[in-house]
Amino acid sequence: MNNASTPPESCRVAVIGAGLGGLATALRLQAGGFPTTVIEARDHPGGRAVNEVRDGLTFCAGPPGIADRAALEELWALTGNAVERDVTLHSAAPLCRYAWPDGATFDLHADEAATTREVARFAPADLAGFADYGAIAAAQLADFRSRPGPEPFADPREVAGFVPELARAQAWRSLWSVIAAHIKDDRLREVLAVPALIDGANPFTASALLAAGHARLRQGGLWWPQGGLAALAAALMKRFEALGGTMRLGDPVRRIHVLGNRIHEIETQSGWIRHFDAAASTADRDHVWRDLLSGTLRGETMAARTRSRQHGFGLFTVHFALEGTWPGIPHFMVLLGERFRALIEDISVHGVLPQDQMIWLTHPSLTDPTLAPPGKSIFQAQVPVANLRKLPIDWETVGPLLEGRVLDEVGRRLVPDIRDRLITRFHTTPRDAMLEFNAAQGTGFGLAPQPLWRKGAYHPRRDKTFGNLYFAGAAAAPGGGLPSALAASRACATLMLETLT
Repeated sequence: MNNASTPPESCRVAVIGAGLGGLATALRLQAGGFPTTVIEARDHPGGRAVNEVRDGLTFCAGPPGIADRAALEELWALTGNAVERDVTLHSAAPLCRYAWPDGATFDLHADEAATTREVARFAPADLAGFADYGAIAAAQLADFRSRPGPEPFADPREVAGFVPELARAQAWRSLWSVIAAHIKDDRLREVLAVPALIDGANPFTASALLAAGHARLRQGGLWWPQGGLAALAAALMKRFEALGGTMRLGDPVRRIHVLGNRIHEIETQSGWIRHFDAAASTADRDHVWRDLLSGTLRGETMAARTRSRQHGFGLFTVHFALEGTWPGIPHFMVLLGERFRALIEDISVHGVLPQDQMIWLTHPSLTDPTLAPPGKSIFQAQVPVANLRKLPIDWETVGPLLEGRVLDEVGRRLVPDIRDRLITRFHTTPRDAMLEFNAAQGTGFGLAPQPLWRKGAYHPRRDKTFGNLYFAGAAAAPGGGLPSALAASRACATLMLETLT
């Protein structure tokens, strides 16, 4: 990223959080000439994208892959290198397999002809409607390409600059209503709605603007970094340090000190304290206001305001390894049940733990055999569940029971003798997200995304009171998944480069 102005040498900035969004922000700032320090609570980069090694098996947490390879290529280009120099990216095909209890399946492909054949097999009456929806999604992606990707609008003024594009996108409608207007088959509607859910948005209430994600995935594909997203984070950190950036790992931020209407110093748990001219936070906003800025009027006001807003759902994740190889189970698939809308309402509205589940199953060792010894396979099964406010249950008790139900469902649908083949298994819950990542209400996606006309729809990249405090990554793009977090980081770094020079 080139900037016409040269930042003052004395201008030092901090990035709080070394997730992929935080690292992307830091690399852009360092490449733009600002001496940048990343401060991370854990002793490794990656945020929630972490690896856990057990008996030679590498379990990878996080999403099923990267759906925005162009964003990675852009980051590496800032350092004068190609991403392939540091990271091996494997293409996952199909993009996703959708499966229902009666054995019906639908494979979504990047290849247009292959997907057309699949629609013709699965729901031939919807061939024209599927093509029309794809055209709408592609038009959205093109219309909003001048923005930094799928990142939410910062304020109504920014919205005003895109009125014609928003009108064409029918942004006032819900994603589901636009899908339903073009697709008659209920199951094919689910196929088009699930990606928004995987990115943390309720397709029945979130804006139709999320249709662009369908085009982004179809055009760009799904990519798995060898070694998992944690390996990608480590490579990104290496690029950042090669530019002269500083990493401070294993030392959580305890306090952001302010002086008047400016943040002044950052203090960590170890007692380390440094002055910074500006900071970008990728931490949960509730945590920033409630804890890091406690005692300030702005912190108390915003903590109360944020606490009252609707948060996204949580994730229950089961990691497990099996004896044997399973070439018939693709890299990523979604096991759907008999219910769809009612299940999402149970999770997002009613706050109950239903007997049935929707399971997002990743099989990374199929794409990346380095994760497991020969003859063994790695899986991750994620189940969306209500957050801790809506469902305040004892996860220490419920967790093992739900883990068993998830494994039994995977066994019933895909691996009949799963119990005999299990090597090891473990799970994480919304409670773990709250304790380990300061995730308010144990949500997996921060604040729930809202339609443009609703309160809480906008997510400023710069604080109105503390003018040198910025927000990046998932903190600036709730409910948007990894592509949105990377886009929000680009927007934050661009704003900082403009305002701090």
